[in-house]
Amino acid sequence: MDIEGRKQNSHPIKKESWREVMTLAYQSLGVVYGDLSTSPLYVYKSAFAEDIQHSESNEEIFGVLSFVFWTLTLIPLLKYVFIVLRADDNGEGGTFALYTLLCRHARVSTLPNGQLADEELYEYRRDEFGSGSRDIGLSLKSTLEKHKILQKGLLVLALLGTCMVIGDGVLTPAISVFSAVSGLELSISREYHQYVEVPFACIILVLLFCLQHYGTHRVGFLFAPIVITWLLCISTIGIYNIFHWNPQVFQALSPYYMYKFLKKTRTGGWKSLGGILLCIIGSEAMYADLGHFSQLSIKMAFTFVVYPSLILAYMGQAAYLSKHHILETDYRIGFYVSVPEKIRWPVLGIAILAAVVGSQAIITGTFSIIKQCSALGCFPRVKVIHTSPTNKHGQIYIPEINWTLMLLCLAVTVGFRDLKHISNAAGLAVITVMLVTTCLMSIVMVLCWRKSVFLALGFMFFFGSIEIIYFSASLIKFREGAWVPVALSCIFLVIMFVWHYGTIKKYEFDVQNKVSINWLLSLGPTLGIMRVRGIGLIHTELVSGIPAIFSHFVTNLPAFHQVVVFLCVKSVPVPHVRPEERFLVGRIGPKEYRLYRCIARYGYRDVNMDDVEFENDLICSVAEFIRTERADAIDGNGITDVREDSDNDGRMAVVGTASVNSEGSIRMCEDENGFSLELQEIAVAVASPRPRKRVRFVVPESPQINTGVRDELRELMEAREAGLAFIRGHCYVKAKRGSSLMKRFVINFGYDFLRRNSRGPTNALSFPQASTLEVGMVYQV
Repeated sequence: MDIEGRKQNSHPIKKESWREVMTLAYQSLGVVYGDLSTSPLYVYKSAFAEDIQHSESNEEIFGVLSFVFWTLTLIPLLKYVFIVLRADDNGEGGTFALYTLLCRHARVSTLPNGQLADEELYEYRRDEFGSGSRDIGLSLKSTLEKHKILQKGLLVLALLGTCMVIGDGVLTPAISVFSAVSGLELSISREYHQYVEVPFACIILVLLFCLQHYGTHRVGFLFAPIVITWLLCISTIGIYNIFHWNPQVFQALSPYYMYKFLKKTRTGGWKSLGGILLCIIGSEAMYADLGHFSQLSIKMAFTFVVYPSLILAYMGQAAYLSKHHILETDYRIGFYVSVPEKIRWPVLGIAILAAVVGSQAIITGTFSIIKQCSALGCFPRVKVIHTSPTNKHGQIYIPEINWTLMLLCLAVTVGFRDLKHISNAAGLAVITVMLVTTCLMSIVMVLCWRKSVFLALGFMFFFGSIEIIYFSASLIKFREGAWVPVALSCIFLVIMFVWHYGTIKKYEFDVQNKVSINWLLSLGPTLGIMRVRGIGLIHTELVSGIPAIFSHFVTNLPAFHQVVVFLCVKSVPVPHVRPEERFLVGRIGPKEYRLYRCIARYGYRDVNMDDVEFENDLICSVAEFIRTERADAIDGNGITDVREDSDNDGRMAVVGTASVNSEGSIRMCEDENGFSLELQEIAVAVASPRPRKRVRFVVPESPQINTGVRDELRELMEAREAGLAFIRGHCYVKAKRGSSLMKRFVINFGYDFLRRNSRGPTNALSFPQASTLEVGMVYQV
């Protein structure tokens, strides 16, 4: 499409007050930092599980403390707080935010139905290259756009990080809850404590997942106080242990102790890094949950509250262990042994609550990232339930994913029965996500930020080398639990690629088999059949042209609706689409054909409207297009016109929803008054089982509506009065003859199985079954 006009959006960014920042920082403690704050429960125990031994020289414990301190300083503080958080996608963060950011700058999006008009969206901003990095940036951009293999590699990288986040959603609740209840081992003999801990942990996990569908809007206000209480508890215990047992523990913060540690332990010390890296578990949540808070609030919460509390907690544990060497190896090397005995039981209760809060955050984050994948065509459609009745952009709940996570989480807990194997699995998932973020960030620096390529390479080599060391230490324990995230990632990667491949092939079939506009024109205004009152809403994935399903109706049915709207509900690679930019509306063929196209655009974080609201906005958007069709450019109502290059679809207009177009645009209202034929109102009576209501198009007073426009609006309302039918194709996708064995297996078995067990494309619109018509079609791809 060629853009004929552009709507200028002037939305100044509101500067946050300090009160708002502090409030968001307080709330982020309960949502973002639950996982990270509970890491002291299992880091030392995982590090000393098997590869190294605690000796009287204290070189091992001080070396582990030094590694923990510098890892927390370099990865969460330096990398995420000061660098990665700046790479937001219109306020959103996470792996897919980085990917969509790159897609918009280099046109490497895998969405097949993209349009040039989408680039005019307010959130689809794309900065121009500065003079300093123009050559390098343009060269990288052209390389990515030219080579399909690089585009697929970028998608694989993003999906790999996404799959590891899903794996983290399985492993983090298991390790958090299991480590929290491990305090019971101090009061139960070693031979019997696992028979109490494992059932107790499983009960908590089952309750946690069973309560997901209730949401957290009723108890979410307790999350921040719980985490704050926990951080205050571990920091206070840490300070007590430092001054009571070994004030000289501060010396271990020197990097020299890392050298002494590796020199003494050698291979065992390197393997123990797989347990040490768990001190940064949950760091990715700072970036993934950016959309719910602000950069400044997340930075303040971590820098001034979480970071010092964790450092004090780890130092306190090291100070205690430096004076206690006979601890029966890993059984007594843990968090609870350093807690004074008088307060051990209250601390156990707080730890369990903090573990539940941290697990809740990662489960909700898993729901969110799967919704993003589904919106961008990389995951089968699932049922998304919004648990907050007032805030639809808040927490979501996906039943299928919730029960799958619960079963996998219980399988990991019962299958391993110890912290060592679970921590090995969690460590590999965490460090893989961070490696993916590092790689994508280096590309963002050159392509989006216009920074020097040497700066991007320096970022990748500095942080990448640290993460690769930890990655190798985790991968070496593949047979000791680290195989779990690899297996889960492989399964989810196969599901994503099969669904994505089948979706692309299905869309290509629609494009190749769409009906010619000349065929439509040859039928005449009546389409060669009887046109009856009503609106036929035909669902299609096409953004231009006439879908093949329409020819089936015209050639096989004796009558069709008076008004036909080809509806395409599509996702665009931006977080949110503003309501005033929701619809693209156009006409197909001459006016007397009464054929319209409406494209409803949603961002990957948007919430699809319900059936009644969507239906009203859809009809109003068509009516607004009819009223403003004669405008050659942007008019006073902010209608932006675009024109299709192919298929003679004609002019299309950007039309907002009825709620934002109440002034200066057509809107629909209902009352029980009489019939009105005034200039400002074109109304018809609507038959309903309830008391009869009048549905009116309220038109602005300023424009003068000519007779043709008046008649077309009246005909639209008469059709609306008769009713609306939703028509969609029920497709059966099969591999065409001559396809390879792999393609036939992927399409005929893999994609077909996923399609039959996923939600339909109209699930979000929830049209009544009585007014829905499905037509079967076979796609030979």
